[in-house]
Amino acid sequence: MSKIIAIVNQKGGVGKTTTAVNLAAYLAKMGRRVLLIDIDPQGNATSGSGFLPAELSSGIYEALIGQRSMADIIVNSPNGYLLAPSTINLAGASVELVNLEEREFKLAQALDSVQADFDYIIIDGPPSLGLLTINSLVAATHLLIPVQAEYYALEGLKQLLDTIGLIQAHLKPNLGILGAVVTMYDQRNRLARAVLKEVEQFFPNHVFKTIIPRNVRLAEAPSYGRSIVDYDKHSTGSRAYEALAKEILALK
Repeated sequence: MSKIIAIVNQKGGVGKTTTAVNLAAYLAKMGRRVLLIDIDPQGNATSGSGFLPAELSSGIYEALIGQRSMADIIVNSPNGYLLAPSTINLAGASVELVNLEEREFKLAQALDSVQADFDYIIIDGPPSLGLLTINSLVAATHLLIPVQAEYYALEGLKQLLDTIGLIQAHLKPNLGILGAVVTMYDQRNRLARAVLKEVEQFFPNHVFKTIIPRNVRLAEAPSYGRSIVDYDKHSTGSRAYEALAKEILALK
């Protein structure tokens, strides 16, 4: 049974896409069959996987509205995993989905035909709590929540957890929280250390031991359409995502 991990946080700039791309790359490098789904209209996971959204003829939008099957829109990323890309068409998806029946289940339905082909499916959703994010939550078996080690890190997390609770109550009772991962951490910064303690209190027993550091090489890699393991596997950022992938593999 494949694990479908939605990486969610409605706050932007927390390292969500960086985590999605690099976790997918490391899981693939470790021999797992991995699909990365970019359901964010910004398309950053798509460009970070070596593709330009504006140049793709179809993507996850067409799978959501039933125009194409998921198998038809999947492409091979040079980062080692398969990708269901975002295209410019996805920008209007939230409006178009509103009037469809079972609108919250469109991603889950699209995944039915390919789920058995993968060990891990990673979903990179938009920084919002809109319909695309709800589709990600309903399709997922587990959630991974990146939390930036900054002053406003926990702002909005209560709203996110309330939304997750509603999804569990009404749409996906068996949806589990895999854990929170602290990103952009600078151990020299007293505030970052304080945020880490707050996150551990906020998610008791659900914080990954691996901490993702603030790292220039991590920030550079997407501009080359590469994961950190291909761009600079010896960097601190690369070692951190390798450790995170190992932690996830060790989970039952």
